[in-house]
Amino acid sequence: MATRTQVVQKPHSKPHRTYDYLYDPVHTLSSSRDHAKLSFKAQSSFDRLRKMPDHMNMFSELRHYPRQSYQLNSANPVPSHVPRAWQGYANQYRDALVRYKTFNYAPNVKIPPKSHPSCDVTGTDRYKFFRRPILPYLEQLNITGLMLEPSKISETEEETDPTAAAKTRSVHVQTDYRDSETQTDPYSPEYVIQPGTEPELLTLATLSYSNGLPAGLAEVELIERARVKRQWEATLPHLNDLELLGKRRRMMEEQERKEWAFREKEITKLQDEQLELIKKLLQQRETDHAALNDKMMEQLWSKKQMEKEKQLLRIRNEHIRALRKLTRHREVVDGSLKRRDIIEDYNNYDSEVYAPSMTVGVYLDYGSEQFHVKSSYTNSYYGLLQLEASLPQYVLNPRIKLPKTKIVGSKARQLQHRGQQLDQVYQELKARRNEDTTPKPLRLLEKVEKPIPRPPTPSVDVPNEDEEEQELMVILLQQVLRGRVTQTKMYEGKNRRIELIRELQTTHALQGPQIAAKRKEEQEMESKQRQQQHDEHKASVVSSLAGNTPYTLLGKQLDYLSKELVRLQEERRLHAFMLLAERERRMREAEESGLRQVEERIRRTEDELFKQVVSVHNETVDSYLEDVILSAVKCTADKQARQEIRERATNINKVVHELEKTQTSLEKHETVAELVHTFLLPEVKKQTLRDKVKHQQRKHLLAAHHAIHKDIQKQ
Repeated sequence: MATRTQVVQKPHSKPHRTYDYLYDPVHTLSSSRDHAKLSFKAQSSFDRLRKMPDHMNMFSELRHYPRQSYQLNSANPVPSHVPRAWQGYANQYRDALVRYKTFNYAPNVKIPPKSHPSCDVTGTDRYKFFRRPILPYLEQLNITGLMLEPSKISETEEETDPTAAAKTRSVHVQTDYRDSETQTDPYSPEYVIQPGTEPELLTLATLSYSNGLPAGLAEVELIERARVKRQWEATLPHLNDLELLGKRRRMMEEQERKEWAFREKEITKLQDEQLELIKKLLQQRETDHAALNDKMMEQLWSKKQMEKEKQLLRIRNEHIRALRKLTRHREVVDGSLKRRDIIEDYNNYDSEVYAPSMTVGVYLDYGSEQFHVKSSYTNSYYGLLQLEASLPQYVLNPRIKLPKTKIVGSKARQLQHRGQQLDQVYQELKARRNEDTTPKPLRLLEKVEKPIPRPPTPSVDVPNEDEEEQELMVILLQQVLRGRVTQTKMYEGKNRRIELIRELQTTHALQGPQIAAKRKEEQEMESKQRQQQHDEHKASVVSSLAGNTPYTLLGKQLDYLSKELVRLQEERRLHAFMLLAERERRMREAEESGLRQVEERIRRTEDELFKQVVSVHNETVDSYLEDVILSAVKCTADKQARQEIRERATNINKVVHELEKTQTSLEKHETVAELVHTFLLPEVKKQTLRDKVKHQQRKHLLAAHHAIHKDIQKQ
């Protein structure tokens, strides 16, 4: 049965192109340092390298005679009119202004607007405002074949043709704009009022779209209050009725008190909302400050960690370099220069010619990751089980048969003669083993004790005997299955490693007393050898002393004494240097500790000053905000009071003018007298009462002043 395999290779994609930082308007860099890095990478990229073959060494395989060399292309691929400078200084300046205004509360700072490139929606840039959904075209895939077994995939591939797909398909296009974004304000048609009618709906003429409409809860409350006020105005007595003027005045005063109470509630509510908004803004500012500080601390910590890792890496490299230098110096003790022997290097297969070290700069496994096989079968245990189940039995358990080679001539006779000798030796050893059947004590083997059997599983008395018997049967069946599985695994492992087990039992199973005895014998032998070497050395020294003259002995003794004198002097001089260095170190440590204490004291002082300055700034901001809020509230209340007073004055003037037209002179005099009686006389009474209270309090105040002055003069 024929099968078909399709190999899909993923294209090698780069994260970005070489000159995206110059051409691509969407490509964003964080700073000028990144721009410099990318420009350096672009200038030193491998795309600008050209291979220049060397005709003299065209077919050379040696490293010191390369067949080709690399040369940098002098032509610049970027045209001269393209700017190469970093274009992010304006955005960086704008971000700095935004941060300054946000965290320092500087409303006077003006932030320049963002500059966006012009975009022609109906012209050349029209394609940017359309998008089509990227959906997989599932008609071209064989979905049923993905869930089949490997043996049935080939059958389904022959039955279904993957190229047989639909010739047409629907494509949907959607714009980036919604209908709600182009919606305008609702249309308000013109209207005509019939004479003699006052529709209630016209009271809402002051409301407009996004300014009270659509109406919310606050607007509904205002409408209801206006309706109640119109009803109240309808119940007021007429001004022409002189008997009900007192009732009218009382009703108006009561309504005025209600309106002032409602106004006070609204002002209190508005102030509470403003205070809540200010609290939220302050909390948001503190949160932003804390987040910014955490971010700065995290960046500083990561920077310090990177510096620490770089320092450790540099120290390790210097350590390795120093060890290599010491190794080279120890190899050449006498200091002589050892030249390279090329013949010896090529003759020795362990030399740098055949196996160069990575410290020289040669990486033999460079690019080996491209040969690494990545498969879903080898990435998980379940995949390995699937792969093992799909492979045939002869792959898992291979049987290797060596080919039989026919040997002819004298070599065959020699092998036959050697085989006969080995058979004869084997028979003799077998006969001796059968003769000596008496058991001997084990010297090199150790008895392997069997593991202690598992204790029986405890049971619990259950009232229901049927369930207990069923549970016991299930437990017994589980134990039997687990024991059988464990036994099968142990038996298979034993069969696979039977030769290794026998070898370990014969070589490493020594008994404890025998090992101790063997160590004791080795120690006795070593002590005897040391004693013998000592005796030989003593005899050689005595013989050498007997053969030499006393003058040579005297010369050697004087030489030894002079060397000892020089060594003692050097030792004392080094000891003096060491004491001086230790004294210098202690003095420097004392100076450094003093400087450190001074710096810490200065740092604590500066931190405290900074905290005080920040607290003063916060208090200044709080007092400024309170003054602004209080002044705004006062101005608003003053304006509203003045406006209401003007409205009330105009209403009163209208009423007075109407009364003057209709009243007689007697009625006018009565009205003036009533006004004087109700407004001027009470005010005069209040003023006289205040003067009396102030005069009475003046006496007590003077007495208190005299008493305080006497006490001060006595002291």
